[in-house]
Amino acid sequence: MSFEQLGLAERITKAINELGYAKPMPIQQRAIPKIVKNHDLIGIAQTGTGKTAAFTLPILSKLCQATSSDNQRHTKALIIAPTRELVHQIHENIRKYAKFTNLRTVVVTGGASEQHQIEKLQSNADIVIATPGRLLALQKGNHCQFGKLEFLVLDEADRMLDMGFLPDIIEIIRPLPNRRQTLLFSATLPKPLEKLAADFMEKPEIVEVGKRSNTASTIEQFLYPAEQHLKTDLLIGLLDDHNFFSVLVFVRTRDQVAGLAKDLQRAGIDSAAMHGEMSQNHRSRTIRDFRENKIRVLVATDIAARGLDIDSITHVVNFDFPESNEDYIHRIGRTGRAGATGHAITFNTAADQNRLAKLEKHIGRTIAVRQLAGFNYNVPAPEEDKSSRFEKPQKVKPKRHSVNRSESSKRFQSGLDAKQNRTFGKKKASKKTAKRRPNKNGKKR
Repeated sequence: MSFEQLGLAERITKAINELGYAKPMPIQQRAIPKIVKNHDLIGIAQTGTGKTAAFTLPILSKLCQATSSDNQRHTKALIIAPTRELVHQIHENIRKYAKFTNLRTVVVTGGASEQHQIEKLQSNADIVIATPGRLLALQKGNHCQFGKLEFLVLDEADRMLDMGFLPDIIEIIRPLPNRRQTLLFSATLPKPLEKLAADFMEKPEIVEVGKRSNTASTIEQFLYPAEQHLKTDLLIGLLDDHNFFSVLVFVRTRDQVAGLAKDLQRAGIDSAAMHGEMSQNHRSRTIRDFRENKIRVLVATDIAARGLDIDSITHVVNFDFPESNEDYIHRIGRTGRAGATGHAITFNTAADQNRLAKLEKHIGRTIAVRQLAGFNYNVPAPEEDKSSRFEKPQKVKPKRHSVNRSESSKRFQSGLDAKQNRTFGKKKASKKTAKRRPNKNGKKR
């Protein structure tokens, strides 16, 4: 099959031939004819399968045919993608494919002049390519004219879901014209995207290339059973394995973020906190340092990590068990990017067992259970001297609550991750024997 046989306009096939593309890829062969025939479409395919051309070519074909009889310009196509890098990549592809047309495009992303983008939008370009955050801000400011919109594309929709953009996407879509063609492309199709399609698409055709899954195949997933009072030291013990190079740790509350980051810093681990109360400048600086590996561990809440997109994250740690199955998928989707192997570690307590069973049913797999060799899981609550939690306690200087890196590395053998049964085996401290710690006023609790 050739591109000419897909029903594309001559001006588009001329550009394709000039680029040296002889034969359409499978996703293009199956998706383009359906898009040309005005069907809404869900395309399930991995990055690198040719999906960008699968939606841009038919849209360009239809637009260049329509503009020949339409002297007044309106924005007809809106393409939303998760990152500015992908937005610019799509823009560059469109520029090549539309070489023999007079179609105009506007790029709308963060990190660029908002005023300049507003001026470009006022020119009513044919195609707007945007990231969700900046687009929503400009839309709320009444700077976007989408009354004549004919095409909406959500590219890498699962990645936008992972990054926490679903509420923005819904808010962007609501005021758009109902009479439009909607295309959704994604590597996976989790439940929230199925609901999004049901709410905003009209009987979509589904084109699937390759195997679909709820979680990426490049992510290795493990459970580390541990009760709440053991989690901080368990994390420190795991981080003694220097294969944990770039680590994103999820906790439930903002107070936990600050506390855990400080505990890690005291243990000699380069770490930082990211929460919703940070200024934008502080947040941007923290993300930049994490991306540049100046920070090894970033501790964050789900909300604070919204929009975080770093391909080099090696490990995601669920310090607290995710509130929902979707949260789990969103969290671990931050690792295993760009073909690299990622690692997702979840700490689970005895109280998490019901949620764990539901999660494993949802993702269609049993998550392997591991324990950290050399770590004493039998220390009772409430918290005692941290050194007593290890089988071979180390002396700690009284005024420095830190872990000696050379000594701590001896606490754990090289085979850190021996598989164990799902047992907790904790001893509960009785009220009589549990130590009572003084509060800040010196009174015993």
